[in-house]
Amino acid sequence: MAADLDELRRLRRARDRMDREYAQPLDVASLAQTALMSPAHFHRRFREAYGETPYAYLMTRRIERAQALLRRGDQSVTDVCFAVGCTSLGSFSSRFTELVGESPSAYRARNHDELRGTAPCHAMVVTRPRRQRGGNSAEQPGGTEHGSAERSSGAEHSTAEQPGDANRRRASPTLSAWRVVVPHLF
Repeated sequence: MAADLDELRRLRRARDRMDREYAQPLDVASLAQTALMSPAHFHRRFREAYGETPYAYLMTRRIERAQALLRRGDQSVTDVCFAVGCTSLGSFSSRFTELVGESPSAYRARNHDELRGTAPCHAMVVTRPRRQRGGNSAEQPGGTEHGSAERSSGAEHSTAEQPGDANRRRASPTLSAWRVVVPHLF
């Protein structure tokens, strides 16, 4: 068990480095070196420990920081892209849209008054990008698992998935939605 705790500490060290140095060019090899592991082992163990690959975690952190910069509205999307460590505006825009549910330009242009006066740490929680995992309806409220009797009988659902729903990303939750979910923060 001590080895597992030691390994988790080393993984946490690499994750903390990603949080601190998100704007720097980071690759799996250098992060694995921080965790004192081979790149393949680091990738495997990071995914097991945190539920996503090191690259996905780093990009989520970069998008999270980009959201904060775009909310301020004093920088262009291109400037924000490079400020958070992305080197391709196209890849940045695609990933931003995938995680947030709207383009960086639309997010920047949107009114963010609901977050004014909110502590930055709470705003970060409210606007944290959420990756939608697959199209499994069991993950959605009121959904059923794929192997349920309702599905296996071929019964139609009134909330049947429309073509392309699995590819759509939900937008970030609003502040009022978070007040219901996490009332102790407000």
